[in-house]
Amino acid sequence: MRYFYADICPVPSKLLFMKVEQIYTGCLAQGAYYIESKGEAAIIDPLREIKPYLEKASHNGARIKYVLETHFHADFVSGHLDLTKATGATLVFGPHAQPAYAAHLATDGEELQLGEVTINVLHTPGHTLESTTYLLRDEQGKDCAIFTGDTLFIGDVGRPDLAAKSDFTQEQLAGLLYDSLRNKIMPLADEVIVYPAHGAGSACGKHMSKETSDTLGHQKQTNYALRAGMTKEEFIQEVTAGLLPPPSYFPFNVKINKEGYSSFDSILHKGLQALTPIAFEVAANETGAVVLDTRQPQEFAQGFIPNAINIGIDGGFAPWVGTLIPDIQQPILIIADKGREEEVITRLARVGFDNTIGYLDGGLEAWEAAGRETDSISSIPAAELAARFTKDPKLCIIDVRKPGEYQAEHLEAAQSVPLDYINEHLAELPKESILYIHCAGGYRSMIAASILKARGFENLVDVQGGYAALARTDMPRTTFSCPSTSTTQAGA
Repeated sequence: MRYFYADICPVPSKLLFMKVEQIYTGCLAQGAYYIESKGEAAIIDPLREIKPYLEKASHNGARIKYVLETHFHADFVSGHLDLTKATGATLVFGPHAQPAYAAHLATDGEELQLGEVTINVLHTPGHTLESTTYLLRDEQGKDCAIFTGDTLFIGDVGRPDLAAKSDFTQEQLAGLLYDSLRNKIMPLADEVIVYPAHGAGSACGKHMSKETSDTLGHQKQTNYALRAGMTKEEFIQEVTAGLLPPPSYFPFNVKINKEGYSSFDSILHKGLQALTPIAFEVAANETGAVVLDTRQPQEFAQGFIPNAINIGIDGGFAPWVGTLIPDIQQPILIIADKGREEEVITRLARVGFDNTIGYLDGGLEAWEAAGRETDSISSIPAAELAARFTKDPKLCIIDVRKPGEYQAEHLEAAQSVPLDYINEHLAELPKESILYIHCAGGYRSMIAASILKARGFENLVDVQGGYAALARTDMPRTTFSCPSTSTTQAGA
């Protein structure tokens, strides 16, 4: 997590100081918020682990009065229930939320008092029906900032397909989003600061900027979805164009956020079970658990437990787990660098994978010392692939980057098999051929190689450094120069 402090709405010295902090978690591209005035605090869209919010309020001598949810999140499990239980704070949703637990469903335009400032509830449906923006006003009633959730991002707006049902199409939801933006948000003053729930890297939008806040005036000038003169029909067409299927875990996270979940402390207690190699092996065989190896890709390649899946902790870990492990309730056994076991369990729980049942005590070294079998994956530099390609231009090269990355530039000889959908493309890949796998930098290619290895593919070669290294070789490439408005950062 990183903390961003903002002294917004400077006020005369006779007025009380107001704090606004953005608590940004890069691996999820998610922003939670801490607002404080006169000893009272509000938390907006908290993550699953609530300790940072409790410690911050305690350090400041403040009482958490409100926990505000902008909507039922699809990409992470909120800490709203644990936080309200721990603090006695009022849990607030906007209209039409219908949670399965006690909460205050605020009305459109309702004002919530926080110390000397007020938070105005703006119902802004479109991303979801209950989506709500919170407008912060200072002691003098001046509009200072909006906390937009997934309604408005920096450079983009929320995708309208995640809440689509039989009675609401994504086009109808996009129409609601258009109205929400034009009627509730765009009339606000240009100097109002926009604080969204996500930045670049999130699957909740298409063109999000790497910036995590901006003025509304600048967004009116630069955000394609807010441009002047845009008709509702044009908005619907542009917002719904090019939407890729959402990750498979999104509906499960919505359900968890809406219906409730086990406490985070109980999940940690269950997951932090140190298992000997024998106990680890028994647990894997008896439960059918996924063996999740979270070490660095190249370290994994040199030796791993057979059938283990490598998703490195130092990358887009949780979203890739959610995308590639189809059963959110499946037991998980983890292999982690010493001292990082709790971090792994925490990041799994953030996306609803609560069934971690233990970790390998002593890691792979203990496994090998116990005489247990290991496997490995061949990994070669990009220059070696180029040399082999010169001798045999018919090599089977697999590019596991996202479709947009492949379309922008790729090796002429490479076949596009995006990692997001690799489980659906297994039958298309020839097991008898050597598969040379690359991504952008080496993180995703090892994930793909580990999945294929666990599915019975034996002839696998990972390309170190990915396309960034391959582009420096003389292998033939295809480049498209069409300009793009997207600033979304793809995972390596």
